[in-house]
Amino acid sequence: MDITPTLFELRDKEYAAFQAKLIPNISSDTIIGVRTPLLRDLAKKLRKVGDYETFLSELPHKYFDENQLHAFIISLEKDIDTALVLTESFLPYVDNWATCDQLSPKVFAKHKEKLIEHIKVWIASDKTYTVRFGIGMLMQHFLDDDFKPEYIALATSVESEDYYINMMIAWFLATALAKQYDEAVKVLQSKKLSKWVHNKAIQKAVESYRITDEKKMYLKSLRV
Repeated sequence: MDITPTLFELRDKEYAAFQAKLIPNISSDTIIGVRTPLLRDLAKKLRKVGDYETFLSELPHKYFDENQLHAFIISLEKDIDTALVLTESFLPYVDNWATCDQLSPKVFAKHKEKLIEHIKVWIASDKTYTVRFGIGMLMQHFLDDDFKPEYIALATSVESEDYYINMMIAWFLATALAKQYDEAVKVLQSKKLSKWVHNKAIQKAVESYRITDEKKMYLKSLRV
């Protein structure tokens, strides 16, 4: 299958214009405008017929929608080692928050010991979306039964001026406050984060239905 022409056949120009506003750091000319459900369906079709390996090797892609499709194909991989190799190969080319956040291999949930070692490397990267992805995977997979206090330190120790990294740190901490409050609140009490991340984490936590009103009142008192 010639994938790029297929994507243009699925194009929705109004949706492309909408996406361009949400992802201002990439050129609007690279956004075809294929809706997410259609991309997911195409990823499943390509996985089923096995007609995708050449596409995955053609990096960098020209279009945002190609990157999205790439992420969805990887996310369907059932072998952990293959999923990690494909993820490692793709991450350097991820150039926006949407592709970063939608790259989420389901198989990761079954192989936490391998995953955490890769997360540590990703978070130490000098590439914005590799760092964001690492923190996102830490948030998704390690704030429940596999939680350790050191994971909060791992995510919140990242120092960056980048908006997309700092937003993910705040999102991580807000989620940690909902799931592991006693450990997460210590970070806010220490006031070691940048003012923006600190206050953004509190804002997102206060907006959460998973945190009690009593805790929200206390969190508001910690604003700087």
